[in-house]
Amino acid sequence: MSEHINKRHNVSLLLYHIVCPVKYRRKVFTDESEQTLKNTCVEISKCYEMKFLEIGTDEDHVHFLVQSVPTMLPTRMVQTIKSITAKEVFRLHPEVKKMLWGGQFWTKGFYINTVGHHANEAIIQNYVKNQGRKYQRIYKDQITLFDNL
Repeated sequence: MSEHINKRHNVSLLLYHIVCPVKYRRKVFTDESEQTLKNTCVEISKCYEMKFLEIGTDEDHVHFLVQSVPTMLPTRMVQTIKSITAKEVFRLHPEVKKMLWGGQFWTKGFYINTVGHHANEAIIQNYVKNQGRKYQRIYKDQITLFDNL
């Protein structure tokens, strides 16, 4: 479960859904290579400010649910995940490297989306749109300094 991350000057709860397809959509994930991927992600969490909340693999792509901090750019996060996991899978599973010519594990592209923890887009949009409305309604009958201008 995700929790707020407290830093010296900010508090954040940033969740990302990332999908990374394997190069040429090759079906390379077996139980063993999937476990290598997950173990590598645990190690990435120790070195980088990323927490993997969930990892789901299909034979030819992976879904990650990742929590990170505002200073970590989303594209940098994906780049880090893809480069480190590719090296480890290739190192520990040479049969996978044979299936993928050219030495690349992942496609260049990826999918990324933010995930709302407390609300969806419509709720947040309404919340932002109505900022200050409650304050205005409470004091609408009160005369203020600027009413006479």
